[in-house]
Amino acid sequence: MKIGVLGSGLMGKEAARDLVESSGVTTVGLADLDFNRAKTVCEQIQSQKLTPFQVDARNEEELANFMSQFDCIINALFYSFNEIVAKTAIKVGVHSVDLGGHIGHMTDKVLALKNDAKNAGVTIIPDLGVAPGMINILSGYGYSKLDKATAVKLYVGGIPVRPDPPLEYNHVFSMEGLLDHYTDPSLIIRNGKLMVVPSLSEIEPIYFEKFGPLEAFHTSGGTSTLSISYPELETLEYKTIRYPGHAKKMKLLVDLNLTRTDYEVEVDGKTINPRKVLLKVLDPIVELKDKDDVTLLRVIVSGEKDLNPATYTYEMVTFKDSTKNITAMARATANTISVVAQMIANGIITKRGVYPPEQIVPGDIYIEEMKKRGVVISENLS
Repeated sequence: MKIGVLGSGLMGKEAARDLVESSGVTTVGLADLDFNRAKTVCEQIQSQKLTPFQVDARNEEELANFMSQFDCIINALFYSFNEIVAKTAIKVGVHSVDLGGHIGHMTDKVLALKNDAKNAGVTIIPDLGVAPGMINILSGYGYSKLDKATAVKLYVGGIPVRPDPPLEYNHVFSMEGLLDHYTDPSLIIRNGKLMVVPSLSEIEPIYFEKFGPLEAFHTSGGTSTLSISYPELETLEYKTIRYPGHAKKMKLLVDLNLTRTDYEVEVDGKTINPRKVLLKVLDPIVELKDKDDVTLLRVIVSGEKDLNPATYTYEMVTFKDSTKNITAMARATANTISVVAQMIANGIITKRGVYPPEQIVPGDIYIEEMKKRGVVISENLS
């Protein structure tokens, strides 16, 4: 298998690391606009399978030339590139997967390419991070085991093991993306009806073993494509997990218009977007640095099995790998996208077209592959 990775940031780097450690993968290309950055990552990983490339993803010809060398492409770029990468994959006849991005309906734009992808004989799967991604795969797996599913409740959070004030949070992916998830409304299904609720709302306590009380609240994008795949559900909701008090603090920033992209103020004769200032102010406060992080996940799929009420609960608690200095979120995210890319490239996944993860990724094989990588997902039937 030959697999190319676009983006040598944290997720791209760790996806490349998993690929070179996978026996079925023979060739890995790691591309970045900054060649030196890609080269440095390759030197850190140290594998003869791995080669750095310089690629400007905004240049369709450069992008096509890189992608055409591989069986499958892992798109670890910012979500604004997802559509152009998917279109290029179709054009050059190569499979591709991405980390998702429901802001600006980006994933919808990728899903709209389904017929084009099918006609080109390629498989494209968007939304392959943790949330969306892992939660979709596990939701689909639980759904497939029930005779009838009525409710899917999702809880995910990447948090520091030891929180520091003022936010008790350190970012484990793009802070810009995080502010989008906190600002945009959240899509849910309640009493069988599709509706939106404000993000950072309906805070509830949640508990995991070895952790004190935590809180969970709505954030946008988490329900992903599940409302389209399972429109008959009575309940569908996604909540983000944080330490207590975090949502209230972030809600104040949202209410003060400090997170909006379309808001500007004049200061000393200059027009300024407060969000850009906020991001700069937050950077040193929320940077994870060498702190330990943990990713918590719980997927609850309820319904009927053999005419009786039944609930499948999937749970994961993954800590940072200090021996390799890989964050918990990177372990969960990068391994997910790498595992699924390999499933396409090695023929385990054979359907062609564009599919959300819950419709195409085999849950049992996925759980087993993640376990091999030290990311253990438990299943409980009640």
